[in-house]
Amino acid sequence: MAKSKVYEAAAAKIDRDTFYSSAEAVALAKETGSKNFDSTVEVALKLAVDPRKADQMVRGTVILPHGTGKTARVIVFATGPAAEAALAAGADEVGGAELIEKVAGGYTAFDSAVSTPELMGQVGRLGKVLGPRGLMPNPKTGTVTPNPAKAVEEIKGGKIEFRVDKHANVHFVVGKASFSAEQLDENFNAALEEIVRLKPSSAKGRYIQKGAISTTFGPGIPLDVNALV
Repeated sequence: MAKSKVYEAAAAKIDRDTFYSSAEAVALAKETGSKNFDSTVEVALKLAVDPRKADQMVRGTVILPHGTGKTARVIVFATGPAAEAALAAGADEVGGAELIEKVAGGYTAFDSAVSTPELMGQVGRLGKVLGPRGLMPNPKTGTVTPNPAKAVEEIKGGKIEFRVDKHANVHFVVGKASFSAEQLDENFNAALEEIVRLKPSSAKGRYIQKGAISTTFGPGIPLDVNALV
């Protein structure tokens, strides 16, 4: 499939024989982003892990110091005082059985889902709807909690989730092309620090094997992984 002239012009700014530091890569990403809209800046890392092994599943969260540039839509499965607190914290939709039924019917117009522990017995049956989209509440990522209001505040404030896929890749957002290069680099390094912290003890060899930063519809900018760890 032929690439657009805009894509080719952006790609021409990237030296394919060069591996860039994170600071250089985010600065280049700002240059190669679309001029028609505020592109999202994304990162992809290839890790030396085997996701089929439970002890090598890399999954976590991090609050980006400068946020994502997008206000996340958050729903909360809760009732009573916890539901009221979640609404006050800015949740986009809160409910118990009726919200569970709505999602079971295919409603997925949100970026994150939070649940109180007592409703997880009912929320659990939403696995087929939420699981494939990475939206299933999970205590490991702080989205199953007796304090959903705090979770809502963190997510709205720039908290992101990351999870290694079946090919041992992890993808995450570090902001928008309108951010300063310094903000993007600080967000990137905050996420990287947490991913490195979660390195499985059973993982062998160089932990981060490959990496690239790109903008929406833009070309990948190869990262110098030797400078990352």
